[in-house]
Amino acid sequence: MRRRREGLPEGTQEPPAPIPPGDRHPVSTAAMRLWIWVAVSASALVGVGSVAAAPKFTIASPAFRAGGTIPKRFTCDGADVSPPLRWNRPPAGTRSFSISVVDLDNGFIHWLGWGLPPARRGLAVGQHPPHQAVNDFGRRGYGGPCPPAGVRHRYRFSLYALDAPVGPPFARHVLAVARITAFYR
Repeated sequence: MRRRREGLPEGTQEPPAPIPPGDRHPVSTAAMRLWIWVAVSASALVGVGSVAAAPKFTIASPAFRAGGTIPKRFTCDGADVSPPLRWNRPPAGTRSFSISVVDLDNGFIHWLGWGLPPARRGLAVGQHPPHQAVNDFGRRGYGGPCPPAGVRHRYRFSLYALDAPVGPPFARHVLAVARITAFYR
C-alpha cells in the first residue's frame, strides 16, 4: 500500500494502516511540532555569551551532501529507509541525542527519535534511535520524503545534543543542534 503524498487532500489514496494500541505513543504530532519549534528556538541561544569557541557540532550523510538531493532509496519512492548519518563530538555535558526530520516547505514531521547514547557518532542505513514517536504519516519511526509529483521540497535533519537522557519535551535540555538540509525531487 502506498502512503498518501504530503499536501494532498485526505482520501486521495488509502489511509495508512492504523497503529496497534500497544504501539501508540502519547506524543501527538501537534506536541511534536511545538517541541521541535521550541528546541530549535532555544538552540539559537546556545552559546550566547561564551568566551571560548568549542569545535562546531556537525552532522553529515555519506549518502548525500548538504544542499544536495536525497537519493530515491531513502524516500517513499524507494525502500523508504533512513539514510546513514554521521556526526562529530558533541559539546561537553551531552548525555543523549534526539533526532528529527522535518519538511521545511510544509512542516511535515518525518521522524522524531530520542535516547541515542552520547558515545554514538552515527546511524547506519535503516538504523533508528531506541525511542521513536509517530510521524505525520501516522507511523512510528522514519518516513522518507514524499512530496507531490513534480514538486521539490527541502528536508532538514536535526540532531540535538541534550544534557539529560530525556524524550519530548526536551527543549530545556538542548546544548547544541547539528543540521543538514537536502532536497528531494
